[in-house]
Amino acid sequence: MRNLDARMVELSAGRCTIECAFRDDLTQHHGLFHAGVVTTIADNACGFAALSLMPEGAEVLSVEFKTSFLRPAAGVAIVARGEVVKPGRTLTFCRADVFARDAAGREVLAATMTATMIAAAPEARATHATLEARATHATPEPR
Repeated sequence: MRNLDARMVELSAGRCTIECAFRDDLTQHHGLFHAGVVTTIADNACGFAALSLMPEGAEVLSVEFKTSFLRPAAGVAIVARGEVVKPGRTLTFCRADVFARDAAGREVLAATMTATMIAAAPEARATHATLEARATHATPEPR
């Protein structure tokens, strides 16, 4: 999110809105927002919406998601509005709509995502050192 300069503009129980302003380096070969950028902010909007309903100290991870691109994401910004459809103790089902915003502030629906999020224990967070240790043990010895 930091690399995209995306920002959370709303967070409430079961809802999250994230905006991302247009930059040339966020585009694909036709000059439109890249699908990876659209998907990233939708995934994060779903994740934070789910996290807002999880117990204190929980972490959230994406289990799966599906994105349908409905029209080109062209404009001065894209906006992802995520919401929880069905919360659960472990799995939470969410959806997000991503809108392309033009210079006049008009928004058109560009993509929609359905996502399943999982509540993970805080100790599930891997540190860089942990990942390096795992990689070291997983690397076969040279012959």
